[in-house]
Amino acid sequence: MKLPFFPLLLLLTWAASLHGEDWPHWRGPLLDGVGQAKTLPDEWSETKNVLWKTPLPAAGSSTPIVISGNILLTVEFEGQVMLLCFGEDGKERWRRKACDSKGKGNGERTGASPSPVSDGQRVIVMTGTGEVVAFSLEGKEVWRFNAQERYGKFRLGFGFHVTPVLHESRLYLQLIHAGAALLACVSPETGKEIWRVDRKSDGVAECLHSYASPTAHRHGDVNVVVTHGNDYCIGHDPDTGKELWRIGGLNPKDRYNRTLRFVASPVVHQGLVIAPSAKGRGVVGVRLAKAKGLILKGGQGELWRIDKGTTDVTSPLVYQDILYLCKENGTVLCLDALTGEQLYQERFHGQTYRGSPVAMNGRVLFTARDGTFTLMKAGRKYEILAKNKLKDQFTASPVIVNERLYLRGYKNLYAIGRK
Repeated sequence: MKLPFFPLLLLLTWAASLHGEDWPHWRGPLLDGVGQAKTLPDEWSETKNVLWKTPLPAAGSSTPIVISGNILLTVEFEGQVMLLCFGEDGKERWRRKACDSKGKGNGERTGASPSPVSDGQRVIVMTGTGEVVAFSLEGKEVWRFNAQERYGKFRLGFGFHVTPVLHESRLYLQLIHAGAALLACVSPETGKEIWRVDRKSDGVAECLHSYASPTAHRHGDVNVVVTHGNDYCIGHDPDTGKELWRIGGLNPKDRYNRTLRFVASPVVHQGLVIAPSAKGRGVVGVRLAKAKGLILKGGQGELWRIDKGTTDVTSPLVYQDILYLCKENGTVLCLDALTGEQLYQERFHGQTYRGSPVAMNGRVLFTARDGTFTLMKAGRKYEILAKNKLKDQFTASPVIVNERLYLRGYKNLYAIGRK
């Protein structure tokens, strides 16, 4: 469905106003991890280029968002999931309860694992209990509902971690687990359901569970919401939920792995979707403008496919036509995003990686759990520019906005910038 010129112009203007000024989603304004900063420092430490740091009440992995100077993040503590709002000076402005929670997990597995999202007017939080709540930027509750009550009890082995996606004034919820497999479209203004569609699959056992988050993308005449899990990466019409295409072969039937749950989320950048699988298996690159039907090896729209090399948790990053896959152990696999040609594979810092890489100003940033941030020069050759260390643990992804990096640690929220 093509939008009339004037509404489309409004949408593009809205996106441009967010781009580089706000970070409304854990993967940024265009949902691809690419920021517009030009003057961020290459080096920082506890005593260098830290503009401020402010203590957090509990450890967590959800990524902050930034809307109109408000830095918003979720935490679970004292039996509640809370939404916290900080100013650009690091001072807390307000906190609101999203729901009660009995979670006792660590920073990687709490009832506050999904990141908040915003359309610029409301901040929407989804929690591990299934509560979906919208707040105004001033902290006033606007609406709420419980996804488990509306769509069925969650049946997941490792907690609920899926962040919803806001795309062109609609909110999309991906629910893929042993008790349900669906995509729901909800009004961000009221919380009312617009439509829901079943997401059919022939997956079995642990493959029924998805811990990946959906994404969405408009590029030229292509407009799509992408869900990921239960053996397939599927493109849906944003207006109806109708399936447009599905990428198969991510868990090949001739060597099927019944434990191949998807954790890493797909990324879409400039009309190209990168679909990871899990546990060291394959990755597929597909051109959206040509995608159609069931896309197996050599299928319509497929640009390339590799049989091994996927990330485990971190989302892929496409930047300047190069694909970066950061594996759990600190190895980066770098491919030509259009051909799948391997450019290099290097282990740059042996640690655990949970936060997804981001890019800006010809640089790619990787976040290790031990607080080591590796800054790599973007390009077809392997070159490390800096390794920076903070005294905290980090499993959230970095945020790039207004010539600052915001880094959410277990103990503190940091603002990095030139002093």
